[in-house]
Amino acid sequence: MSHKAGFVNIIGNPNVGKSTLMNAFVGERLSIITSKAQTTRHRILGIVNGEDFQLVLSDTPGIIKPAYEMQESMMNFVKSAFEDADILIYMVEIGEQDLKDEAFFNKIIHAKIPVLLLLNKIDNSNQEQLEQQVTFWKEKVPNAEIFPISALQNFNVPEVFERIIELLPESPAYYPKDQLTDKPERFFVNETIREKILLNYAKEIPYAVEIVTEEFHETDTIIRIRSVIMVERDTQKGIIIGHKGAALKKVGTDARADLEKFFGKQIHIELYVKVNKNWRSNANMLKRFGYNQ
Repeated sequence: MSHKAGFVNIIGNPNVGKSTLMNAFVGERLSIITSKAQTTRHRILGIVNGEDFQLVLSDTPGIIKPAYEMQESMMNFVKSAFEDADILIYMVEIGEQDLKDEAFFNKIIHAKIPVLLLLNKIDNSNQEQLEQQVTFWKEKVPNAEIFPISALQNFNVPEVFERIIELLPESPAYYPKDQLTDKPERFFVNETIREKILLNYAKEIPYAVEIVTEEFHETDTIIRIRSVIMVERDTQKGIIIGHKGAALKKVGTDARADLEKFFGKQIHIELYVKVNKNWRSNANMLKRFGYNQ
């Protein structure tokens, strides 16, 4: 029996549902999902294995015009998604008109590989609007197959998945068949904590935060975790901790609940907050945090 395998890379503007789609395909919450833009900072691989196929999905940061060095690095992850893709998924949402970067858009319409344009969040539209949008995108990206979907409601997602499998090239598997992602355990601890900060704090706080898991000790029954929440200013440290430590405690409690589901074990988690001034513009810090490869 022949075997198919390939890289399917998902790109699009911030908050169009890229992470929701990948998690729907993989069946695990590998990418954090919130209603805030720029939730995904790294390029995250999710691996879907079947008896005769291996699908390597890549969720990338939303396309933005970079304002500082960390965002430049985020856009480099997006650029790399064009280099190794066997299939490209360009994801848009109802009412959207253009990518925020014309150079990326030109790459999409001149791609030499199959392009699937997924028109997401159709549950927020009516039939007339949907037909207008399909016509608009057919003219805008003539090289793409268009699929109206709702990633959140799983509408038309199985059909997209089946089409991807049809388009995959014949190839042996790239990763072991029991592997779910290319990221280590600590990465998902960091992302889970960062998701809780995105959900629990307002304004610029979530975007000034980075998480470093310094300890991850696993036994048969429990995982003991020690993580540091890095901020840029002393005032941000105070906000993260909150009155009598209440805000930080809530982040830890919420993160522990999700991590226990993810790892299937009891979790003991300790959180600390440190100030690292202007880390988002510090090349050495960005390299340490995995942005500048």
